[in-house]
Amino acid sequence: MNNEKIGNEEKIRRPRQADIATLAGVSVSTVSRVLANEPGISESVRRQILKVAAEHGYPVKSATEAVAGGLALIASDGVTGGLSVFYEAIVDGLRAGAAEAGMPFNIRMVREDRTTPDAVRDYMQAAGAEGLFLVGIDPNEMLRGWLRETMTPAVLVNGTDPGMQFDGVSPANFFGAYQATSRLMKAGHRRILHLSGSHRHTIRERIRGFEAAIAAVPRAEGRFVPLVLQGSASGEAHERMAAILAENAGFTAAFCMNDFIAVGVLEAVTEAGLRVPEDFAIVGFDDLPCALMTNPQLSTMRVDRAALGREAISLMLSRFRDRTAPARHICQAVVPVPGGTVPNTEPRE
Repeated sequence: MNNEKIGNEEKIRRPRQADIATLAGVSVSTVSRVLANEPGISESVRRQILKVAAEHGYPVKSATEAVAGGLALIASDGVTGGLSVFYEAIVDGLRAGAAEAGMPFNIRMVREDRTTPDAVRDYMQAAGAEGLFLVGIDPNEMLRGWLRETMTPAVLVNGTDPGMQFDGVSPANFFGAYQATSRLMKAGHRRILHLSGSHRHTIRERIRGFEAAIAAVPRAEGRFVPLVLQGSASGEAHERMAAILAENAGFTAAFCMNDFIAVGVLEAVTEAGLRVPEDFAIVGFDDLPCALMTNPQLSTMRVDRAALGREAISLMLSRFRDRTAPARHICQAVVPVPGGTVPNTEPRE
């Protein structure tokens, strides 16, 4: 009887993409691309995956249920010309969400200064896409005007629109920065640096969160340190932090825009002979792989980047259903990650 019950439960359990990949003898990413109807997969492999998916009850949308296609334009890394590590998990979330929805989906990496209306229109026509995901790209005025005039469904991914004219999804940057700074406050620090370097709206929210946390605590003093970041984020942060320490201004902690910057700060602090976290405390942001590689391990704030991608697909599906609805913005919570660069002590007064 128990065996029969277990067998029935196994039949009811919906297969995952990983199950389909194992049964078809391919990678999970190949399954995801086929279910998202992405190009570049041989027809024989495509048929095999769809056959296995259908046989094992994985929901594959029929042609009559077809969803309009989407194109994701992703800002390339200004230093390497490749995809930033921050966006890799976002891409995974976009692909997984598109596959679940049966949305034909394409990705193209571009330079942000080349996202003109004519170029974007050509990209979308070539991909056969009706919806546009701007990943890490704040649309310029020309592109914004074109999107509004053509009523092209658009979602800002890891982006926000201050005018709320476009749908968007992002981490809770303001609240995450407020919480990150508060972690340093609770450890007793009252003179705190914030190292940041971006013109993007999302990063400005982190600056606002830092400033609000400083303002909320009596006798606290914060200093915003702008970084150019034309080269290595860690390298620029290292140089600026070394200069600040040479000033002997009495700062005892730093909240950093991202983990790469935090790594540079940590290197400069330790080279100056300060102990971390006893003499100087550091909090990063994003929970990137490099946060696990520092000594001590970096205290940071986790962004669920795959969830951003999935939420973006959900927003696009809603926009396809009603192109005149008011714009929506979804914020994903940012979660503190313990580490060794913030002391676990009672606050100092």
